[in-house]
Amino acid sequence: MSETAHAVAQRLAQNIEQVLLGKPEVVEALLIALFAGEHLLLEDVPGVGKTLAAKALARSIEGRFTRVQFTPDLLPSDIVGSSLYRSDRQSFEFSPGPVFANVVLGDEINRAPPRTQSALLEAMSESQVSVDGETHPLPQPFLVVATQNPFEFEGTYLLPESQLDRFLLRVSMGYPTREIERNVLRSHREGEPVNQLQPVVTLAEVTAAQQATRQVRVDAELVEYLLDVVHATRESDAFYVGVSTRGALSFYRACQARALITGRQFVIPDDIKQLAVPVLAHRILPKGMFQGADRQRVEKLISELVEGIAAPA
Repeated sequence: MSETAHAVAQRLAQNIEQVLLGKPEVVEALLIALFAGEHLLLEDVPGVGKTLAAKALARSIEGRFTRVQFTPDLLPSDIVGSSLYRSDRQSFEFSPGPVFANVVLGDEINRAPPRTQSALLEAMSESQVSVDGETHPLPQPFLVVATQNPFEFEGTYLLPESQLDRFLLRVSMGYPTREIERNVLRSHREGEPVNQLQPVVTLAEVTAAQQATRQVRVDAELVEYLLDVVHATRESDAFYVGVSTRGALSFYRACQARALITGRQFVIPDDIKQLAVPVLAHRILPKGMFQGADRQRVEKLISELVEGIAAPA
């Protein structure tokens, strides 16, 4: 099963890389989130390809894709749906919102107020939504890829800590190199290449890959190494808030997913080292800083912390 999952990862990567040029680390993050069955937050300035990355993944999977453009006037019911009165039946009927899809793109999620952002909380944590006292399960597999602009941009809100913790990874897109940007200009000369992408995997293959991810071996020494990193965030004098148990489990699952998409059935220390920053940095609160401040400094603190912990041989 794991060999099949690796083949699925390769097909997805090749398809996405046709339009997301020069961003192998972002492609890897997309696949890790998908295989781990959790969610991804893409963060950077406008216009560097955040929405493109999400659309490329969605179009590569044979499933339902929806996009929610977050705005200050967006209501929770605009995301999860609402009960509408049907006069012909003289009863209320639930009308599903755009969250009822396999891949949901939450575009510029931090442009909506916290009350609306939190409408995704139950969906992301439990794959269901509750409306008027009734619970409605979401399609499976279910993945939210959210994008946000840095908090200092006008008209944005900070994401609640409880919602940040639901994102498996937070990844920055970054500016492309001059050569890559030249290729982007050429490829977009006649239109948007992402609109031409065709699905290369089925929902059944994605589900099988997620199941295979949970079978990836993590030796006892590596579990202890991962926990050393997690507990160091709680014990460090640099942090007010360390990584939660949910964060530790997400860290564990992300390492399994990275191993699988790179063709291994076992986790190695490098998986833990490479994923520490994107998995943990948005889950801690450093002293002397408020949430969202100086992201580079936070990531540097995490990197230094990991470097100071001996990895198993």
